[in-house]
Amino acid sequence: MIGMSIGNAQDKLGGLALYTVRDEMGKDVRATLQAVADAGYKNIESAGYADGKFYNLPPEDFKDLLEELNLTPISTHQVTVTMENADAMMADVKAAGFEYFVIPVPPMGLFTYDNTTQSMGMTGGAENLANILSTLGKKCQKAGLKLLYHNHDFEFMKDEDGIVTMDYLLENTDPEYVNFQMDLYWVTKAGADPIAYFERYPGRFIIWHVKDMDKEGRFAPVGDGTIDFARILAEKELSGMKYYMVEQDRTFDGLQPLEAIKISHEGIKKIGFN
Repeated sequence: MIGMSIGNAQDKLGGLALYTVRDEMGKDVRATLQAVADAGYKNIESAGYADGKFYNLPPEDFKDLLEELNLTPISTHQVTVTMENADAMMADVKAAGFEYFVIPVPPMGLFTYDNTTQSMGMTGGAENLANILSTLGKKCQKAGLKLLYHNHDFEFMKDEDGIVTMDYLLENTDPEYVNFQMDLYWVTKAGADPIAYFERYPGRFIIWHVKDMDKEGRFAPVGDGTIDFARILAEKELSGMKYYMVEQDRTFDGLQPLEAIKISHEGIKKIGFN
């Protein structure tokens, strides 16, 4: 049995963004994390922080549960960060064992979503966002964390001032304090080329969200869609990628998230992720 468990541990690869299984995490944290481990993942990214807890568990308890299940906390999406709560939130993130503090959308009320067009955007402008990220990045460094900004599609499009937000952020933030989590689905959705960004801004894209797109433009399990991940993976070192997280925001046609993560795990192995 010991040999089997060691073998299984060695077989584990890749990370999962728990946003994929958020509904399941809301019902049964332990059982869901066990299913994530059983699917073969070794790293996780949280998306369930509120009131000083991760999925209703104090930071230390969440860390202990992950350790018990042989899962490693790598990154966490902290959507509710403000200048006022940042220090306390970062202390919680550190206590839970995470390394990367990720800003998933423009924070502090800057993110916008149009229900009619189902389009995302932001107010305040790129310079304002860059300044916020820089301030938070310095706070992260003091707390022993690293700050990443996670993109959607709108950051690759010109705003009303003709500025491409992603380009501005990359050119006007210091990599000592601010780097990026590239969501490969949303880059593709925006019509941008990840490799072109790796070439222009090498070493800035520390974590990837590996998320596929079907022929209709919807989210799909990794390997079941149209994105050429092998081409992108070949430029891993140029990008600066240290970790990757499988993610699927929604599933379709009756496929359940806990089944989708198994399909994606087989997909990342076939593509050559390790």
